[in-house]
Amino acid sequence: MKKDEKSLHKFETLSDAHRAFGLPHPKHPLISMINAAPSWSEIHLPTQHHVLGFYKISYKPKLGGKLKYGQGYYDFDEGGLLFAAPGQVMGGAESEGTVCSEYTLLIHPDFFLGYPIAKKIGHYGFFSYEANETLHLSENEKAIIISIFRIMEEELNSRIDDFSQDVIISQIELLLNYANRFYKRQFITRKVVSHDLLQRLEDLLSDYFSNEHSLSKGIPTVQYLAENLHLSPSYLSDMLRALTGQNAQQHIHDKLIENAKEKLSTTMLSVSEVAYALGFEHPQSFSKLFKTKTKLSPLEFRRSFT
Repeated sequence: MKKDEKSLHKFETLSDAHRAFGLPHPKHPLISMINAAPSWSEIHLPTQHHVLGFYKISYKPKLGGKLKYGQGYYDFDEGGLLFAAPGQVMGGAESEGTVCSEYTLLIHPDFFLGYPIAKKIGHYGFFSYEANETLHLSENEKAIIISIFRIMEEELNSRIDDFSQDVIISQIELLLNYANRFYKRQFITRKVVSHDLLQRLEDLLSDYFSNEHSLSKGIPTVQYLAENLHLSPSYLSDMLRALTGQNAQQHIHDKLIENAKEKLSTTMLSVSEVAYALGFEHPQSFSKLFKTKTKLSPLEFRRSFT
């Protein structure tokens, strides 16, 4: 572990976060709704990098800071949702912009124990998106999200009884399902940016194989592509799935097969040599993938050209 990672402060509990924000102790130990709208001046955001021990969902009325991509292509610039999962490093007040979140929902994983959402929440990819991949909301979408936050806020502030957890869990699930829908909309309405990224991805893969990086670096990974496109792996896969119906790993596999077909049909390289040239450590892995994708073995494919 790097030295700077060791020094990161970790908010283990919601009480830790409340103290850092300069807020009173949370009413519930496992879930808290922070509404900063009435008193933004009293909220003090952490200025250093820190690690969360819980889920965090924030609504910002204005999105501050610069996005790495699409700065001129905001769907809506009035506000958006940011999601973070336990173990995620947050960048402090500066990286999240100069405007405080209006609503911030903090949920400890233990709050979900005994409910289906405990397993399901890991399937929402936007919890691993980067801050620059925030969910931009239209006015209509904003009204829906704010109404859900207010229901949870009222439930937490006015009554905590045997039904409270069921009610709040259902509202969290509703919020996440709407977020899923709105992200799908965002991929569609930001097609100009998405198609530009798709072209950059194609260029990146073409350059990778033409310059024979695969010989020294192996098969290109989703992480490699995401880093070079300044995206999180999850956002890249979800964007590609919305555009092409395939995730990033499947896209890489298609590119590998495309290059394999070219080498098998235009060179005298052996199947093993083709496999190594494409970055495979074991020719058997290459042959298995090739047959899965084409229904032919590499040798059967080659014979079809003779």
